[in-house]
Amino acid sequence: MRHVSILFTLLGALWLAPATAEPTLGSDLDGLLAYAREHNPELAATRHEAAAAMQAGESSDTLADPLLRIEPMDVTNGNPATKFTLMQKLPWYGTRDLRHEVADARSEEAEGRVAATWAELSTRIKQAYARYTYTIGSEQLTQQTLELLNGLEQIAQTRYANGLGQQQDVIRIQLEQTRLQTELIAVQNAHHHSHVRLNALLSRPGNAELAEPAAPRPMPTPAQLDEAALLERLDAQNPQLRMADASLRAADRQRELQYADRYPDVTLGIAPTHSNGSISRWDVMLELNIPLQQSTRRAREGEAEARLSAASSRKQSLLEQKRAALSEALSALETARRTEQLIATRLLPQAQLSLDATLAAYETGKSGFDMLIQAQQQLLTIRQQRLRAQTDMQLALADIENLLGESL
Repeated sequence: MRHVSILFTLLGALWLAPATAEPTLGSDLDGLLAYAREHNPELAATRHEAAAAMQAGESSDTLADPLLRIEPMDVTNGNPATKFTLMQKLPWYGTRDLRHEVADARSEEAEGRVAATWAELSTRIKQAYARYTYTIGSEQLTQQTLELLNGLEQIAQTRYANGLGQQQDVIRIQLEQTRLQTELIAVQNAHHHSHVRLNALLSRPGNAELAEPAAPRPMPTPAQLDEAALLERLDAQNPQLRMADASLRAADRQRELQYADRYPDVTLGIAPTHSNGSISRWDVMLELNIPLQQSTRRAREGEAEARLSAASSRKQSLLEQKRAALSEALSALETARRTEQLIATRLLPQAQLSLDATLAAYETGKSGFDMLIQAQQQLLTIRQQRLRAQTDMQLALADIENLLGESL
């Protein structure tokens, strides 16, 4: 009986215990990226295309199916026979290897397209998340400023009631409150739009729930942002450069394959003849295609050479563009970092001290109300500037990681 009571106690505890809810999507960037990698249809499409290219590569160097020819002979005579001819076409030596190398390059190009699609998608998510974070922070700043103005309004009304202030001060604060409430509506609208855009990138309904970010994404260390080291990683890992390199190798192998077309393919055959219940004779055959159409062949060779030159030039141009873009992104990140540091360590404390001093002077009648409003507006502007600088850092970091094809 005692065991039964213990069992019911445990069941009751489990029943009454609150269910542990899974963390809502949106609290951190890693969760969003993992969700997108699993559910984004565009990324899934490129994966399927890469799988198709891989399957095509596996069959690129196989021989053609053999041919079997059956020829009844002397069917009008009293001693008919049947000739069986088995033929196999064999490409010129090295051709199969070249075809396989072309297919491998195309498969690597498809894999690079998967990486490029993911790099672009993850960058868009990172930047959308940064803007989503910015709108939340901007909304919070506006709400906090409204709370500050509510306190200033109480002070102004108290001073006016005691004959120490003017009714104009109260009206001025109420006007500022109305202006900020209008600004808050615009910020909330921007928050809604960033919410919808972020869900769209995740292939979710626009109004699906997203949690507020738990903490800002940490910035890389200065050592991780060394330009020379990042340029080396760019050359080796950039998805678009990988695609261009694969396309260049495919064009080179395709050119060699076109030159190999100068030599004939060979068809070998064996032909036993069956009569009177046994094999009466054996024949063998050799068939060659004769490469006589030189003008057509030279035109195709010229086309292959031109495509190779185009692929080489395209890769070099792309490399220079990506290197310049990386340098610009690094400069943008450093500029935003220095700006944020200056605001955090100097401007923001100075603005807060200015507001505190102006408020104390206003309460004692030593300062006018205009100076108090100006100090409050200046503090809000500086806090918004810091938030923008932090967002600019996140946007620049996303651009850098897009160029590298991986997170820092």
